[in-house]
Amino acid sequence: MSNLNVRRRTVVRAAATAALAAALLAAPAANAVAAGPAKASSTAAAPEVRTQKLADGASTARITKVGDHHYTLEILYQGHVLAKIEADQHDAGVNANGMFVVLTFDGKAVSWLGGMQHGEGSLPLPDGSTAKVTKVSRGHWTLQIVDRWGDVRATLDADRKDAAVNANGMYIVLTWDGAFSAWTG
Repeated sequence: MSNLNVRRRTVVRAAATAALAAALLAAPAANAVAAGPAKASSTAAAPEVRTQKLADGASTARITKVGDHHYTLEILYQGHVLAKIEADQHDAGVNANGMFVVLTFDGKAVSWLGGMQHGEGSLPLPDGSTAKVTKVSRGHWTLQIVDRWGDVRATLDADRKDAAVNANGMYIVLTWDGAFSAWTG
């Protein structure tokens, strides 16, 4: 094959390559102009928020899903946040001036009034089990739920912060100063 034929093929290939490149570059540019600028997409979902009335009849709970098994609850009274609890992989609760509020790790909120007991000892619970309350130190109390056979079903540890649990439909709040209340319903 002569050098002339090789040069012709090279020139033809170069021209074909240039024409193809020009066509490929022009098509997306035309589409981009027609479509307008690309919009940024957000992968973060908006938090799920709901409200419910609380047992005192005057307060509202604003419950926000933060993630899987992670919720927050704000107690609102006349538009003001009175308390906030966070259930992250475990239940949480608070004694809000005699109104007890439990937020479970799956986002259920329960509130009730009254039933407060205080101090160390073994005290009856609404489901027939016993609360064994122990002072560990100042601002640190534990409560064991003991069934009728003497087995410990759950332990609450309130160490400078209230603790709570949903024990198969019996809700308990233990405060950091040794008071507790339990409710079934």
